[in-house]
Amino acid sequence: MKYKIGIISDTHNVLRAEVVDDLKTCDYILHAGDIMKVEVLEALQQIAPVIAVKGNNDQLELDVEKYFEIGGYHFYMVHQLGKKQDVDFYIYGHSHQFACYKESNVQYINPGSCGRKRFSLPLTYVILNIFDDYYVIEKRVL
Repeated sequence: MKYKIGIISDTHNVLRAEVVDDLKTCDYILHAGDIMKVEVLEALQQIAPVIAVKGNNDQLELDVEKYFEIGGYHFYMVHQLGKKQDVDFYIYGHSHQFACYKESNVQYINPGSCGRKRFSLPLTYVILNIFDDYYVIEKRVL
């Protein structure tokens, strides 16, 4: 395996111990917004390098969208699903609802929320394993 990437969103000031334990084995953490407090971001940065975007509830000084590369794959991350992007991975959050689908060679991932429970939605996040010439997406349910 080349890279193990934890993908989370909508934590809303909550970092669950079981999620933190899983993220400790990751090379990167991607957070698709609604972090809320800088302390949450700082705690994640103690685990692994963090790439994060600003959510609609964030007052933090973060970019609204990010383009980056990991393991030869091109990523785009934003809080709310919006305009199409010519990338390998499109990461987004906001709905608190897990989604994972491929469209026009773009892999879309919404990890859901692993923070506060919202309505009857399950708490979820994603582990993305990148290998030399393929990747595996693992949905985690709390």
